[in-house]
Amino acid sequence: MQHMFPLHDPSRPGHDPARVTLDHRAGMSAGGEAPLAEARGLFGPGSASWQVDRELIVLAGGSCALLLQAAHPVVAAGVADHSTYATDPFGRLMRTLSSSFDVVFGTRSQAGAAIRRINAIHAAVEGELPDGHPYRALDPEPLLWVHATLVDTALRVYRRFVGPINPERAQAYHDEARVVAELLGVPADGVPPTLVELRDWMNDMVSSGRVGVTPQARTIARTILHPLPHMPDLVAEAMHLVSLSILRPDIRAQYGIGWSPARADGMRRLAALSRLVLPGLPSPFRLLPVAREAERRVRLAAGSTA
Repeated sequence: MQHMFPLHDPSRPGHDPARVTLDHRAGMSAGGEAPLAEARGLFGPGSASWQVDRELIVLAGGSCALLLQAAHPVVAAGVADHSTYATDPFGRLMRTLSSSFDVVFGTRSQAGAAIRRINAIHAAVEGELPDGHPYRALDPEPLLWVHATLVDTALRVYRRFVGPINPERAQAYHDEARVVAELLGVPADGVPPTLVELRDWMNDMVSSGRVGVTPQARTIARTILHPLPHMPDLVAEAMHLVSLSILRPDIRAQYGIGWSPARADGMRRLAALSRLVLPGLPSPFRLLPVAREAERRVRLAAGSTA
């Protein structure tokens, strides 16, 4: 889920910081291989990122990532002060998904353009926390927290609802995600080198109280969980069951979200059924259209350079 699901709105203006250079990061070759490198984008077929992020079910973990992100006070303040989440939740979601998919599944040029847009937006996000302390979206800690929630959530959804992923492959996903994190402003030495250490850092952030649900976060959560005012509660709850089943119990409790043993047992059964059924589904019913299109694009580029 490096496709960002970030707590920003890509329609908001901001100044353009220094352009990021993707060729060095991804090792683009010169000559005849350049069209294929352009088509592969940042990752390409065979990458852990494409394996995990192509799954439609991984999108169902989006609200888990958003609730975790909003529990960081800087992220919550940035959303409250600079986002259109409350007035245009679906429009904002569509714009965010478009940028996110460009980063993971787009061509090299599309990924670079999306990263520049996101960096420009983040550069303009600053203000004061409710306690009066200044904040900036480009501060390393909130950037790393958002990154960590996306990596952790995607892997949890995949393992629970798609199938097993071994530690080496999960670490590869983390390593690939670090490329995006650094391009989005997280210092290179600021990302824990292993997935285990990243999750340990997340635990420390929560246990220390640096991350916790504030009144601002609860307001954001109401919009995340009930994006339309007249949506029946039953429908709204069903939309988020996958996310709530993997949300940390401590954060879920801080939000006041109920989670009964019966609901937990029901989701365990659903997850087992999902792991059984998903591998046999045709790709149009399982994989993101943008992921299938990216695979076709690479096959065509490979054929043209053969």
